[in-house]
Amino acid sequence: MKNSLKFLVSAALLCAGSAALAVDDYNAPPAGDKQYAACISYSNKNYEGGNEKSPVKGQSKAQAFCTCMWNETPEDFKGSLAKFAETAKGKSTNKTCEKHSDWGN
Repeated sequence: MKNSLKFLVSAALLCAGSAALAVDDYNAPPAGDKQYAACISYSNKNYEGGNEKSPVKGQSKAQAFCTCMWNETPEDFKGSLAKFAETAKGKSTNKTCEKHSDWGN
């Protein structure tokens, strides 16, 4: 019984650690992706600090935020990533991506 409990705790910790690491390893949007480019443009136009360095090597805060949004929205999402982040439905995703990019509250 104790071994089973140790296994479950170890597995839970491993999964939690893997989830935290996965956030740093987002897939880059394909070159020329219009949805990603529109997110960068909208974010820089409507918010301050998007051109500042993010914790993600080689990315501004807007780039890190939009990369996160591009990865966190469903595959079939066709709308504006930045505008989705402003909605009640996108609140959780926005929070995740603000944390990832170190942008926002």
